Amino acid sequence: MPFDFKKEYKEFYLPRDIPGAVTLPQVNYIAVRGEGDPNEADGAYQQAIGVLYAVAYTLRMSKKAGKELEGFFDYVVPPLEGFWQQEGTDGFDPARKVDFHWISVIRLPDFVTREQFDWVVEEATRKKKLDCSAAEFLTVEEGLCVQAMHHGPFDGEAATVERMNAWAAANGYECDFESGRLHHEIYLSDARRVPPEKWKTVIRQPIRRREG
Repeated sequence: MPFDFKKEYKEFYLPRDIPGAVTLPQVNYIAVRGEGDPNEADGAYQQAIGVLYAVAYTLRMSKKAGKELEGFFDYVVPPLEGFWQQEGTDGFDPARKVDFHWISVIRLPDFVTREQFDWVVEEATRKKKLDCSAAEFLTVEEGLCVQAMHHGPFDGEAATVERMNAWAAANGYECDFESGRLHHEIYLSDARRVPPEKWKTVIRQPIRRREG
């Protein structure tokens, strides 16, 4: 049966507006790392997105291109996601865009091996005439997180994050940005076609049970 990422996100990862806890399994991604303001025109973040989609759609269309990848099945390319970190803080401040360190990602289907991934990156570079060597095979197991749906522009995320932190504190949790755990966003709206006031973004923050 064809695997539909959009259906999976609705069933397992699409949160309500009210924050809640979720435990996430291990997931593989196409990933590109960088830093700086994501809104910079033709900046590193915009270039990273170009690489991600070049690799993602080369993989998606590999069968039609005559490449038989073992285990391949038809699927819908999932939404863009991002892991975010800032120097000098354990939290997340969307106003300090120049201080961002980010990992921009698109989820990989489970059948994709590292060997297959390497071929896809080389093929995307050749077919798209775009250097895709920055793309890496990244495995993440987020574990326990608080998540909620944010509605509207990214600059308004601080209020949603504040609600999430308040929910966590009220339910016996605390933020846990240790051991490389990161703020995570899943972009469910196409910013090129949807006005900012209608954007939907899944926001996740790592948490742990509060001791005492």
